[in-house]
Amino acid sequence: MSTSFAREFDIQRKWILIDAEGVVLGRLAVIVADLLRGKRKPLFSPHVDCGDNVIVINADKVKLTGNKLNDKFFYWHTGYPGGIKRRSMKDLLNEPHGDKVVRNAVKGMISKGSLRSDIMSKLKVYKGSEHPHIAQQPEVLDVSTLNGKNKRGAQQ
Repeated sequence: MSTSFAREFDIQRKWILIDAEGVVLGRLAVIVADLLRGKRKPLFSPHVDCGDNVIVINADKVKLTGNKLNDKFFYWHTGYPGGIKRRSMKDLLNEPHGDKVVRNAVKGMISKGSLRSDIMSKLKVYKGSEHPHIAQQPEVLDVSTLNGKNKRGAQQ
C-alpha cells in the first residue's frame, strides 16, 4: 500500500462565511482554525496548505464565558524602563480594531510552523456585518447549530 499526499493541484478551496455574533470566542476559534488548516477534508496533509478561505463577520460581538470580559488582561512591554502596559478584553473589543481578538485567538490555535503565515492569509475578519467578498459567493456556516454550547449564556 502507498500513502497518498495532497498536492497543490488537488486542492479545491471554498469560501466560507461565519457570523460571530453571540458565539463563544474559543469555540469559534477552534472551528475557524480547523477550516483554515483543512482538517475536515479527506485529502488533508499536514505539510500542505489545503484549507478553505474563511470570512468572519461581526467579530466585535463575540461572547466570552465567565468574567473574562473584565478579568482577562493582555500585557506587553514597550522596551523602556517601567514600560509594562496592560489592556483588558473589554477595551480590546471596543477599539477600532476589535477584530484583532478573533484573529489572535485563531492564530493561537494554528501550529507554529512555516505554513502559519500562508494559513492566516486566508482568514478575513471584519468588525461589522459588511464584507467585500460577495463576488466569491461564500457558503454560510452557522456555528451556533453545530453544538449547543457554541452560543450558550455568555456575557458581554
